[in-house]
Amino acid sequence: MNKNTIKHVFFDLDHTLWDFDKNSALTFEKIFRLNNISVPIEDFIKHYEPINLAYWRLYRHNNIDKASLRYGRLKDSFDALDVEVSDELMHKLSEDYITHLSTFNHLFTNTIEILDYLQKKYTLHIITNGFHEVQEKKMRYSKIFHYFRTITDSEMVGVKKPNPKIFEFALNKAKALPNESIMIGDSLEADTLGALEYGLHAIWFNYRKEDLQQNITYISELIELKQHL
Repeated sequence: MNKNTIKHVFFDLDHTLWDFDKNSALTFEKIFRLNNISVPIEDFIKHYEPINLAYWRLYRHNNIDKASLRYGRLKDSFDALDVEVSDELMHKLSEDYITHLSTFNHLFTNTIEILDYLQKKYTLHIITNGFHEVQEKKMRYSKIFHYFRTITDSEMVGVKKPNPKIFEFALNKAKALPNESIMIGDSLEADTLGALEYGLHAIWFNYRKEDLQQNITYISELIELKQHL
């Protein structure tokens, strides 16, 4: 990749700039307190995080809808803890979670520094599979909304990354060409391989430090983007 040909940088939001795991844990702490649920938050999160990732994988491939994701990830987590929660309370927790999630604003280390750096050289954009009603709020509360020229979410397009249609939509919206664009995100499948398949350049944000068998450019800290862009 010749960085001199890059004009547009597309970011994923959750798990890439916005620290989903930290903000999610704080949200559960709050809604458990509001709803008098006395499950230790550390125990719940230990089960919830892998279950949530598995549900998002199903959602990404259109095997479940949004309502099933929101309800199922909670039910499976409580079931794993052998804690009985009524359907009525489960639905309330699901709604409360969405209501309060965007009010927390923790970002990954060096997010603001790297956005300041990149904004001087490139036009920045967001492509996210997250829910339309909360993604903009997350960005506004965490004070990063102003960095981005366009925001594309999967609900606007009707498909999710890695479907090529979402990349096509985002590039058209940004008035960008694939070969002058780069995608940065935490999902190897949805962000990196999806973008490469469509003809964009890509850098995988491998903050979990997973083993990589393929020859793919990756970083484990956002600040490392300065070495590539």
